[in-house]
Amino acid sequence: MQISETSCHSPRNRSRSLRGVLALSASLCGLGWSVAARAQQVEPPAVVPTVAAGEDGKIAAPSPPPADAVFPEVAPIIGDDEFDAAIPPISAEDDPELNRPLESIAEFERRQAAGEASDPDADTSALATASGVALPALADGDAVEAIGDAPISDVELAAPLPPLENFDVNPVEFAEAETERDNVSVAYSVQVNGLAPADDSTDVDLSDLFGDLSALYDGDGKADNIAMVRARLAADGELMQRILASEGYYDSVIDTRIDRGGETQRRGQPVIAIIDVTPGIRYRLAEINVQADPTVPPTLIADNFPLTVGEPIVAQRVQGAEAAIALKLPEEGYAFAKVGQRDILLDGATGDGVYTLPVDIGRRARFGGIETTGDLAFDAEHVARLARFKRGELYDSRKVDDLRQALVATGLFATVAAEPQPTGESAGDDTEYVTMLVTQQAGPPRTLAASAGYGTGEGIRLEGSWTHRNLLPPEGALIFRGVLGTQEQGVGATLRRSNAGRRDRTFELIAEAKRSDYNAFEAITGRVAARVSFDSTPIWQKKFTYAYGAELIATSEDDYNFTRGVRQRDFYTIFGLTGQVGMDRTDSLLDPTKGYRITTLIQPEGSVSGQFSPYARTRFDISGYYPVTDDIVVAGRVRVGSILGAARERLAPSRRFYAGGGGSVRGFGYQGLGPRDPNNDPIGGRSVNEAAVEARYRFGNFGVVGFVDAGQVYRGSAPTFSDLRFGAGIGARYYTNFGPMRLDLATPIGRKPGEPWVSVYVSIGQAF
Repeated sequence: MQISETSCHSPRNRSRSLRGVLALSASLCGLGWSVAARAQQVEPPAVVPTVAAGEDGKIAAPSPPPADAVFPEVAPIIGDDEFDAAIPPISAEDDPELNRPLESIAEFERRQAAGEASDPDADTSALATASGVALPALADGDAVEAIGDAPISDVELAAPLPPLENFDVNPVEFAEAETERDNVSVAYSVQVNGLAPADDSTDVDLSDLFGDLSALYDGDGKADNIAMVRARLAADGELMQRILASEGYYDSVIDTRIDRGGETQRRGQPVIAIIDVTPGIRYRLAEINVQADPTVPPTLIADNFPLTVGEPIVAQRVQGAEAAIALKLPEEGYAFAKVGQRDILLDGATGDGVYTLPVDIGRRARFGGIETTGDLAFDAEHVARLARFKRGELYDSRKVDDLRQALVATGLFATVAAEPQPTGESAGDDTEYVTMLVTQQAGPPRTLAASAGYGTGEGIRLEGSWTHRNLLPPEGALIFRGVLGTQEQGVGATLRRSNAGRRDRTFELIAEAKRSDYNAFEAITGRVAARVSFDSTPIWQKKFTYAYGAELIATSEDDYNFTRGVRQRDFYTIFGLTGQVGMDRTDSLLDPTKGYRITTLIQPEGSVSGQFSPYARTRFDISGYYPVTDDIVVAGRVRVGSILGAARERLAPSRRFYAGGGGSVRGFGYQGLGPRDPNNDPIGGRSVNEAAVEARYRFGNFGVVGFVDAGQVYRGSAPTFSDLRFGAGIGARYYTNFGPMRLDLATPIGRKPGEPWVSVYVSIGQAF
């Protein structure tokens, strides 16, 4: 027989109106326990360990019996017959109350209220007696426990609630103002003690480093409350611990406290956040163990691992040494080299550290084939054209990085990656071939671009373009360009093949039409041209560059006729070839600070205007850059040009030499130097010479430039370097990731009538 245990609850927390019900519940509860006690005789009783109290009054936890314990059989306390005989029979005949229906709660409460009204001091036990149920005694021996209502001292608690529509919500107002000091805004100062010995022993300014990273210093001596000061102080204590550990002080002790100042605090002085530093000993490398297989050459790791025995254990030095190995091994053929987790064993007694670094060099590799996957912009054959390595060359991660940068520079990818993949194919000399896997994700191929500039004599110039960079894959771009300016308007189209046949070689077909309206001439020109060039790029700045091509020009231009004394328009048909070579020994393509550049341009041409006139245009440019200090660079340039084989009158005005303007001699208007007609308009010449010197001072992303320019244009074919005109000025630079933005102000030295007082030039890039 299975009997559930009856749950009993004490009536101590009930109201007096329920005492009769509770009495009945207590009686039934006692019955339930009696039945439970009878049911327990069915199963043998469990052995309950004895729980004893110690001398201190605490009860020790009982020890559980062993799992294999054998318990003796226990005889029942009483037999079943004796138990049944002890229970009196209960029936409706013996107790007619069992068949009486239960009264309702309302009737019960009315009867009880009437009884209390007639005898307020009546014993509640009488009610229980009337019901025929005996109340069990409570813990104190009293069968009746009187529990009264809690006294109400606040009349507002007894008042009825107001109607909801009349309820007014007001903020809680405390009887007393908040006076807790931790919630009052405080000013504080910071004091660091004991850092000087460690600071003097390192190459790093620890005080300065702590000041840059400190939460206390970052708060500028103000906090909302003292708890915030404590939080900042705790964070700075941990920061100081990390800074000292990074310099080899692993046993440093940092204590923090707040000095509330006593008398000074009462005078309104700030509290003091104090950090006490005990650096301890500085650990040094006593032994260096690099665990790696033999390399080729054998000293490859040792020669490129800068740590030495005896030097302090500085985190930056250790990490730098590990990075040097991780970079150098892939540069020397170990494509899959991995630097493991370092282990430094410290001896607190001696301050020595034993440094162990496992290195898995992997197998030496050579470049194999190229594969590509993903959303392709072009195929593996064109990728191989961009690579600066050939099959069989020793693997070099720098060449892989260069390939990745060249792919990015095409502008055709949203993402691109190049990674070596092992093949297991032997390449001899204990090396294996690796396949370069290029993962492509083609990006949007179309681009809209715009630029603007201004120059005295040139006016405002706006230029916009639309480009489809991969209209004819691979890298066949179509470009439409438009120019709108105060003195030049035009449109043009260019079909350009980048990396044509080899990396950084470009082939272009150009068609354009434009109108020019300058003081020197007014022209309407059409031009078609073809050009092949091998130029430097921001990724690969080349020592030697070249360009060659051909062009056909048809132009209608006006010129001053000295014989007739009037300006007249002529039509010119010009066919020419172009050849250019350059040498670059500078340290930067966009913003050089040292080195030099030399460029030579030769353009043999023939002009037809009534009769054929062959001639050759030549120009020579050289520029140099010298760093005086880390922030100051002196730059200079010289240009010399000459036209041989034809008189000036046989040359189209647009093919003559001019000087003056932002890219020439600043301080003068565009084309403002050289011979002039009776109307004081420039007419150009057959030779030119220019020179410029700049002092460039850079601070951060800004710069200031002072400059002096000189130049002149001559009627003859040989420059005489006489009658030079000078311009001087000052400029501002703002350096961006694509080059400096330039604003120059210049004035002519020895100004003549008609020349500007001040010339302004705005453009992108240095003047030279």
